[in-house]
Amino acid sequence: QVQLVESGGGLVQAGGSLRLSCTASGFIRSIDVMNWYRQAPGKQRELVAALTSGGHSNYADSVKGRFTISSENAKNTVYLQMNSLIPEDTAVYYCNIRGRRRLNDFDSWGQGTQVTVSS
Repeated sequence: QVQLVESGGGLVQAGGSLRLSCTASGFIRSIDVMNWYRQAPGKQRELVAALTSGGHSNYADSVKGRFTISSENAKNTVYLQMNSLIPEDTAVYYCNIRGRRRLNDFDSWGQGTQVTVSS
């Protein structure tokens, strides 16, 4: 079982910054993709940023130029640096990592961390 533990959420004023972290534990043979999703109240979960094993990143249009996804592969950790935060960024943020274990694939989710941006 691959478990993900997130940290770094909180309350911040508009224009501020936060950095989310997500660390995977358990045996991992390889990682295919690391994602950050978010879900605001009354809305569907949306993909915010993705980072492939090849180093290619993608971002939702709403966060391009403000958010940066990165990783420390040796620590099986993915980060989401969020700058110039706006109230519309308020949501629960979830990390998601997909890859391979010794005998099977895995698709694990973090517990979620609340990000609240005040105006």
